[in-house]
Amino acid sequence: KKLANLIDLANLPSPVREFVGQSQISRLGCFFRVWSYIKENNLQDPNNKNLVNCDEKLRSILLGKPQVELAELPALIKLHFPKVPK
Repeated sequence: KKLANLIDLANLPSPVREFVGQSQISRLGCFFRVWSYIKENNLQDPNNKNLVNCDEKLRSILLGKPQVELAELPALIKLHFPKVPK
Protein backbone atom coordinates (compact mmCIF):
# COMPACT_ATOMS: atom_id res chain seq x y z
CA LYS A 1 0.00 0.00 0.00
CA LYS A 2 2.80 2.46 0.84
CA LEU A 3 4.52 1.62 -2.45
CA ALA A 4 1.29 2.38 -4.30
CA ASN A 5 1.30 5.87 -2.76
CA LEU A 6 4.76 6.44 -4.24
CA ILE A 7 3.99 5.20 -7.75
CA ASP A 8 0.34 6.19 -8.29
CA LEU A 9 -0.17 9.14 -10.61
CA ALA A 10 -1.53 12.26 -8.95
CA ASN A 11 -2.81 15.57 -10.29
CA LEU A 12 -0.26 18.22 -9.46
CA PRO A 13 -0.74 21.72 -8.07
CA SER A 14 0.41 24.42 -10.47
CA PRO A 15 3.93 25.19 -9.06
CA VAL A 16 4.90 21.51 -9.30
CA ARG A 17 3.14 21.12 -12.65
CA GLU A 18 5.26 23.95 -14.04
CA PHE A 19 8.44 22.48 -12.53
CA VAL A 20 8.01 18.95 -13.93
CA GLY A 21 6.28 20.02 -17.15
CA GLN A 22 3.29 17.69 -16.88
CA SER A 23 -0.03 17.63 -15.04
CA GLN A 24 0.29 14.15 -13.52
CA ILE A 25 3.25 12.30 -12.07
CA SER A 26 3.92 9.87 -9.24
CA ARG A 27 5.60 11.03 -6.06
CA LEU A 28 8.60 8.88 -6.90
CA GLY A 29 8.73 10.30 -10.43
CA CYS A 30 8.54 13.82 -9.05
CA PHE A 31 11.38 13.12 -6.63
CA PHE A 32 13.56 11.77 -9.44
CA ARG A 33 12.73 14.81 -11.58
CA VAL A 34 13.75 17.15 -8.73
CA TRP A 35 16.94 15.14 -8.08
CA SER A 36 17.87 15.28 -11.78
CA TYR A 37 17.31 19.04 -11.77
CA ILE A 38 19.58 19.41 -8.72
CA LYS A 39 22.35 17.37 -10.37
CA GLU A 40 22.05 19.05 -13.80
CA ASN A 41 22.26 22.52 -12.27
CA ASN A 42 25.00 21.71 -9.71
CA LEU A 43 22.85 22.81 -6.80
CA GLN A 44 24.47 20.56 -4.20
CA ASP A 45 26.61 22.59 -1.82
CA PRO A 46 30.25 21.94 -2.78
CA ASN A 47 31.34 21.95 0.89
CA ASN A 48 28.53 19.74 2.16
CA LYS A 49 26.92 17.36 -0.35
CA ASN A 50 24.00 16.80 2.06
CA LEU A 51 22.79 20.36 1.38
CA VAL A 52 21.05 21.70 -1.70
CA ASN A 53 21.29 25.39 -2.56
CA CYS A 54 17.91 26.18 -4.11
CA ASP A 55 17.65 28.40 -7.15
CA GLU A 56 14.44 30.36 -7.84
CA LYS A 57 12.78 27.50 -9.74
CA LEU A 58 13.51 24.93 -7.02
CA ARG A 59 12.46 27.35 -4.28
CA SER A 60 9.03 27.60 -5.92
CA ILE A 61 8.26 23.99 -4.95
CA LEU A 62 10.30 23.71 -1.73
CA LEU A 63 8.37 26.23 0.38
CA GLY A 64 10.65 29.10 -0.62
CA LYS A 65 13.59 27.70 1.35
CA PRO A 66 17.00 28.97 0.16
CA GLN A 67 18.70 25.75 1.26
CA VAL A 68 17.43 22.27 2.18
CA GLU A 69 18.99 19.06 3.39
CA LEU A 70 18.78 16.07 1.05
CA ALA A 71 16.93 14.16 3.76
CA GLU A 72 14.16 16.83 3.71
CA LEU A 73 13.44 16.50 0.00
CA PRO A 74 10.99 13.56 0.10
CA ALA A 75 8.90 15.22 2.84
CA LEU A 76 8.85 18.57 1.05
CA ILE A 77 7.79 16.93 -2.21
CA LYS A 78 5.14 14.86 -0.42
CA LEU A 79 3.43 18.08 0.72
CA HIS A 80 2.35 18.71 -2.89
CA PHE A 81 0.56 15.38 -3.22
CA PRO A 82 -2.98 14.73 -1.98
CA LYS A 83 -3.42 12.88 1.28
CA VAL A 84 -4.33 9.24 0.69
CA PRO A 85 -7.04 7.86 3.00
CA LYS A 86 -5.88 4.92 5.14
